[in-house]
Amino acid sequence: MTKPWKPTKEQLLAATNKTVRDVIAPDLRVLFCGINPGLYTAAVGHHFARPGNRFWPALLAGGFTERLLSPFDERELLRSGFGITNMVRRTTATADLLNKEEMREGGKRLTAKVLRYRPKVLAILGVGTYRVAFNQPKAGIGRQKEMMGATIVWVLPNPSGLNANYQAADLARLFRELRDAVDTNFRAESSNE
Repeated sequence: MTKPWKPTKEQLLAATNKTVRDVIAPDLRVLFCGINPGLYTAAVGHHFARPGNRFWPALLAGGFTERLLSPFDERELLRSGFGITNMVRRTTATADLLNKEEMREGGKRLTAKVLRYRPKVLAILGVGTYRVAFNQPKAGIGRQKEMMGATIVWVLPNPSGLNANYQAADLARLFRELRDAVDTNFRAESSNE
């Protein structure tokens, strides 16, 4: 695991105008989609970087990685067919500072990105964001009925440490359910070739 560095208070304040580069390639197995970059993430330039964010441990616990990666190792995900993007590019201290229009516009941009890059599964990390961005007020966690082109849409909880509704064991179980579904789908596609 690459050793992270901690941004200064000045670097955090300056991060409000920064964006974080996608970790993306065509035909990924899973494209994980966060809500938007936080100040810490934007300051260091790597996804889910704030200490206390549970994305990286959930990937390991869910079977997506063989070791605990740090945000600084994020590009290693591409070798396994996984990537990361965000619904909204704008950096905020917390996701609740985004307005509904930004989320809806982010949903449109995300749809265009998914249609361009064609991941097998889009995993949106945040059920509330999914509900607003795609006008699905009754959506829950898990696989969604709606698809984006040929891409399966799956919703997972926001892994932020601020999300007290889901504990680490819950995240591990839900990430594992996605991983199992991806593996089953991948085996089925391989046997049809």
